[in-house]
Amino acid sequence: MLRPLKVPLKRYCYSSRFQKDLMSGLTVGVISLPLAMAFAIASGVKPEYGIYTTIIASVLASLFGGSRYQVTGPTGAFIPILLSIVLTYGYENLLIAGLMAGIILVVMGLLKMGTLIKFIPRPVTIGFTAGIAVNIFTGQIANFLGLVGLARHEGFIDSMREILLHLDTVNLYSILTAALCLAIILVTPRFFPRVPGSLVGLLASTALAALAYPGQVTTISTAFGGIPDSLPQFSLPVITLEKLQQLARPAFTIAMLGAIESLLSAVVADGMTGTRHNSNRELIGQGIANIVTPLFGGIPATGAIARTATNIKSGAVTRYSVVLSALFVLATLIVLAPYAGAIPLASMAPVLMIVAYNMSEHHAFIAILKTRSNSAGVLVVTFLLTVLANLTVAVEVGLLLAMVIFVKRMSDILVVTKVLPDPENHLARVGAQDRLDSHDCSQISIFSIEGPLFFGAAQMFSQSIIDTIQYNPKVVILRLSKVPFMDLTGEDHLRTIVNSLQKRGVMVLISGLNEQPEKTLHMTGLYETIGRNHFFPHTEHAISYALKHTDTEGCLRCRDRIFHRCIAEREAAAATEGIPA
Repeated sequence: MLRPLKVPLKRYCYSSRFQKDLMSGLTVGVISLPLAMAFAIASGVKPEYGIYTTIIASVLASLFGGSRYQVTGPTGAFIPILLSIVLTYGYENLLIAGLMAGIILVVMGLLKMGTLIKFIPRPVTIGFTAGIAVNIFTGQIANFLGLVGLARHEGFIDSMREILLHLDTVNLYSILTAALCLAIILVTPRFFPRVPGSLVGLLASTALAALAYPGQVTTISTAFGGIPDSLPQFSLPVITLEKLQQLARPAFTIAMLGAIESLLSAVVADGMTGTRHNSNRELIGQGIANIVTPLFGGIPATGAIARTATNIKSGAVTRYSVVLSALFVLATLIVLAPYAGAIPLASMAPVLMIVAYNMSEHHAFIAILKTRSNSAGVLVVTFLLTVLANLTVAVEVGLLLAMVIFVKRMSDILVVTKVLPDPENHLARVGAQDRLDSHDCSQISIFSIEGPLFFGAAQMFSQSIIDTIQYNPKVVILRLSKVPFMDLTGEDHLRTIVNSLQKRGVMVLISGLNEQPEKTLHMTGLYETIGRNHFFPHTEHAISYALKHTDTEGCLRCRDRIFHRCIAEREAAAATEGIPA
């Protein structure tokens, strides 16, 4: 699983690849450091835990994962989930939930489930991403305004009510600090695109607060007691069966969101570099990172799209650029930790607000809304539930709604039509007739089924055929060449039709059966019930077989002349017996 260098380490260190990876690593490290602290604080834990996560998770995910350029660490998407877990279960249990999520990710990778993530509908992902962005943005209003005395709440409405109740504690120094940081973050990319605006904003606003009005704003030191300059210590959390049961759902939510974010980030990296990631290996790498990181106090991590893109744009060549960025963050922790405590929380607020704005995908959100379709409804429901309830409920309901809409659409695709042969094509095709009441065969009925025959459409399929057959024909031919898929519910309804017709003495013939439906019929035994000699590759073969089992006298009395053999037999009878042609 570990990806060794293809050249000796000494040669790599003197190569141009190392120089490019080093510059990219330094750039990513500079960006990752303030984000790590900001994400940790917003998640309700100490800032150093975000730094530990950045160091450990990025190295492990890079070495064991399936994307060459992926940068892993704490992300904004996790903030509402982690904060909810901390407020409900506590920090120690957050570590256990993160470890459990890592195990789930590894299992998902081993079971080759990496490709399944792409089947999550876009309205669901856009909906919960936008909802997370709203929660992150509103969660920083208190720090931006410098409000004090607030109790932390899990719910959005309770949090907003808390902010309104404490508006009288607004700190103008905090607003000034936050406004300066925000302005620098917004302006820096326009004039200095290669300079990380968040870091410059933090440094400038911290300097302003420390020099112009010291002690007037809340800092990391006053809120959390500073940041230790020591390495993270290994500690095994106390795990009990009760805790495992209690944290199963939060852990699954972390795992699913981590898988989605990581694989989306890997796809973005593929698009920027022309490479191709291994989705299952990426899940395993992310799982290993999330198993080990909590053992050193770190919080759950996932692939970070913005930092991954920065890694690529900065010239990264190998996966070791991420390792170098982690080493830079580690060195910075040891050297500059005492000074980081002076950073105001008001300076952190704009950093996270910009992150929330960038991850909101507001353009995609508006574009989906403009469609005024069922997908727009799924988007709105997922978004509102993410904001007002929680991400787990939002994703579950969003996926359920999307599945119901999908089933409805697929059931609408299924078309059951009673058809007759087209005389001009000598039974090469079967064409629908507009006047079946006045022009039909009393002995052979042919039905054409088009679309997947599954649980959402099976009832309509059986009802359509039963309602159409108003008499007892000798033979019923079911054309299934345009049925690509049949599930067990569809098979059960087909069995009901076959049994009903066979009890009435009607022969059932099948033409054009595709591979998947045939396997289903073999598996359930319906193939044998229908009869092996009652399956035909083409409809004309089934018709020829059916004509051999019809009543010849009935054919002679029929004037519709539906089939060519009927015409030939009637002409022969007219010539020998004087029956009118």
